[in-house]
Amino acid sequence: MEAPKPLERLAMFTDAVVAIAITLLVLPLVDAVGEAAQARVPAVEMITDNQPQIYSFLLSFVVIARFWLVHRRLFDEAEVDSRALVFWNMAWLLTIVVLPFPTEMIGVYGDDRLTVTVYVGAILASSICQAVLAFIIRGGTDVAPVVATTAILVVALPVAALVPGVHYFALLLLLLTRPVTRAVKPLLHRMGVGAIERTG
Repeated sequence: MEAPKPLERLAMFTDAVVAIAITLLVLPLVDAVGEAAQARVPAVEMITDNQPQIYSFLLSFVVIARFWLVHRRLFDEAEVDSRALVFWNMAWLLTIVVLPFPTEMIGVYGDDRLTVTVYVGAILASSICQAVLAFIIRGGTDVAPVVATTAILVVALPVAALVPGVHYFALLLLLLTRPVTRAVKPLLHRMGVGAIERTG
């Protein structure tokens, strides 16, 4: 059998790390079931008591899954292995591996301002790393979607941290990704970045 090429090895390693990170998200809930069983807590009460953990698990699962899907599409286009690619891919993996920590903080501290800031900040860091990967892989072509996502998260972070009552709802700003992408494309083009989507 032919040995995997460097990019294939990097992609396989990345997929494995992401799979581990996404699995770690559910472990606190598994522990909660065991603790409830030992304390003879009814199932309904166990679920009710752990609603914040359940919601934070689902949110982070969606976040990591979305990032992985974008990462997979990027690596399908990657052709050349480089130090920059490996470095920024590892930086991106760091942000993914860290995400179960603020996810658990949500379950414990809820809407605490620091918790919100750490959580949205971790997502922003991941988006920045992914945007850099997009520039490395695509050479500046068709990077408007990742730039738009990062720009939205730059706005969402202070909104989530500072505007009373908003908290994690600031992440709903990501629903504006498509219109922001359309607005970002001509701006990037004027800056000399080939942001027009490729055809074919």
